[in-house]
Amino acid sequence: MRQSYVARIINLIEDESQDLRGVDPERASQTLLEDDPGSTLALEGSFALLARDGETVRMARSLDRPMRYFLAKETDGPLLVVSDRIDAIRDCLEAAGYGDQFHPSYTRMVPAHHVLEIRLIGCPDPNPVYRRFFDPPRGTLEPDVDAIGGAYVGALLEETSRWLDVIPGDAPIGVLFSGGIDSGAVLLAVHATLLGRGESPSRLKAFTLSVDGRGEDARQALEFLRALELELLGEVIEVTRARVDPLAAVRVIEDYKPLDVECAAVSLALLGGIRERYPSWRFLVDGDGGDENLKDYPIEENPKLTIRSVVDNRMLYHEGWGVDAIKHSLTYSGGMSRGCVRGYQPARHLGFRTFSPLAAPRVVAVSEAIPFAELTGGSHEALYDLKGRVVASGVRQHLDTEMPVFPKRRFQDGAVAATAAPFGLGEAEYRRVFQSLHA
Repeated sequence: MRQSYVARIINLIEDESQDLRGVDPERASQTLLEDDPGSTLALEGSFALLARDGETVRMARSLDRPMRYFLAKETDGPLLVVSDRIDAIRDCLEAAGYGDQFHPSYTRMVPAHHVLEIRLIGCPDPNPVYRRFFDPPRGTLEPDVDAIGGAYVGALLEETSRWLDVIPGDAPIGVLFSGGIDSGAVLLAVHATLLGRGESPSRLKAFTLSVDGRGEDARQALEFLRALELELLGEVIEVTRARVDPLAAVRVIEDYKPLDVECAAVSLALLGGIRERYPSWRFLVDGDGGDENLKDYPIEENPKLTIRSVVDNRMLYHEGWGVDAIKHSLTYSGGMSRGCVRGYQPARHLGFRTFSPLAAPRVVAVSEAIPFAELTGGSHEALYDLKGRVVASGVRQHLDTEMPVFPKRRFQDGAVAATAAPFGLGEAEYRRVFQSLHA
């Protein structure tokens, strides 16, 4: 006789945390139970959703936020706990009397762009099944920088307009701004869209971080704004070096990858400065996703990569090697699917709602359609040069603006003086601090 299990689900992700557009979280969750992946792809906004049909549970999330789960054992059957944080899962299990079952490496991360399915059937734990709901065609655009730029910035403007449709019409908007290509394009998109809607851009600010009054980003941001006569939008947030704390960042993002930790450390410093200056500020926009879209990372820094692997693998920087790869981590996922914590968790920690238009499917789909191999011909330099050419062309076409284009520089490198970077502890130390959180 087959044993009957009683499975429980504790979903710690509140409906109020969802940033869906045009649909309530309950209806959005039901799309996960449909056999058509297009139903989930059609969801607009930022989400982390769960739906249940008997012993079957399905989960899905957007690229810009994490979603984790843990299966514990109760006498009558499995207990599924879902959250966007590892420590929240731990606390829930401890409160339920199952703290001895917890270990952070047993948590699982729902990969972006997939509906994950598990069955609550008791022991042993079931393997997840992944069904992709976002599968844009690759390399379908002509190798024409102007055509690509027009499509890319057009998608950015559309995402920006759709977001402005659903936030309060009088809410202040802050752009996390370095003067780089991505944050520059996002700032111009928000500014132009506000003007096009007949709304005042006075609600818009471009926030730039400067540590100890130094760092190249502050200079670059001012140069960008002056070139376009937008200086009134700029506001520098100055903090001391002591405010840039990578070990505190480990605790907030619950990860130990050095580049993500360092990015989160400067994000916490910038967001903390904004929060102190503007206690009620809520909405922020950033350029996260732009480097992933245009594959603008130094290949030479990663011995596992070649230019062929970068341009030939679908959404490599967004998803890592993919859920079917041996390298795929069930605990962390890969690429920006893992690294989204660097922006999401600091913002939520300090009470902000963030919007990353360049990470939206509509924009990512355009980037996937770029024929990178044909445009770059195996040249690293041509690949690194491509983003500036594409985005500047798109801005020129849509906004009739010559956008300044500066060389790429990571956020954590531009906010501090080159000789005084408060990092260098390395992954081993960050991992040690992370593990101490659950010792």
